[in-house]
Amino acid sequence: MEGIVKSDMRGIHVRKRVISIEISLFAHATEDPEKVKKAFQNILPSDRIEEVILHKRTLKGEYGNPIIHYRAKITKPEITEALLRKMGRNLSQDDKETLDWELKRRLERSSLYLRLDKQAAYMEKYRLCNADPIRLRIRFKTSKIEEIRNICKELGMLP
Repeated sequence: MEGIVKSDMRGIHVRKRVISIEISLFAHATEDPEKVKKAFQNILPSDRIEEVILHKRTLKGEYGNPIIHYRAKITKPEITEALLRKMGRNLSQDDKETLDWELKRRLERSSLYLRLDKQAAYMEKYRLCNADPIRLRIRFKTSKIEEIRNICKELGMLP
């Protein structure tokens, strides 16, 4: 598989197969914003947390309740690959099989959309979910489903 080979400060060579990972999540009025930020940080590679900038925007909910929207965009190949490898190590076999089964449905062009359980992430676990998630948009260099499947398998995200 072709890709741009890049070297980081540590001399590690990583092919740029993932263009970016966009992460977004909400802290509702009933949640502690610090715990929500911790859930976000827990999905990142622990040695790269300081390099990822988390943007914060305060919104108002349907009943005027404050809601904080957090978002980050990661483009460094070393961080994107490390995040996906961490996900591959921590997703359950059932979630990997679900993701494999639903891959086509979760893909739109070159983007893979995932939702991770925010509560589980706070407890340093990875779990796919639908309600009140941490949303990830993973943009690959390719839009070919089999190439994306192979990348995800290599990173341990699929069985």
